[in-house]
Amino acid sequence: QVQLVEAGGGLVQAGDSLRLSCVASGLTFNSYAMGWFRQAPGKEREFVAAFSRTTDFTYYEESAKGRFTISRDNAKNTVYLQMNSLKPEDTAVYYCAARGSALGVRVRSAYDYWGQGTQVTVSS
Repeated sequence: QVQLVEAGGGLVQAGDSLRLSCVASGLTFNSYAMGWFRQAPGKEREFVAAFSRTTDFTYYEESAKGRFTISRDNAKNTVYLQMNSLKPEDTAVYYCAARGSALGVRVRSAYDYWGQGTQVTVSS
């Protein structure tokens, strides 16, 4: 079965950086693309960043533009989220997700598989 395993979360101060990783297994070569979502306590899970399934286009939530970068290493079947200039409002559990559809890159329900999440906490 498909497994997504996130890592790299932690406790940092505002302005610091973190790099999250997500290792995927059980996927058919390039049939799936991966994205990142996050969820803070009491809030809905929201889109952060993603790759297009069939192109090299990237997509970002507005507050992440200019600070976060999504990248991938196909040899390692891994997607990364480099987060710079972190803010307290970035505090959340970050989830990796895999998407088979070419549509709905920002839509939670468009994703087929989810990891367990990794906690990111940013203090002020």
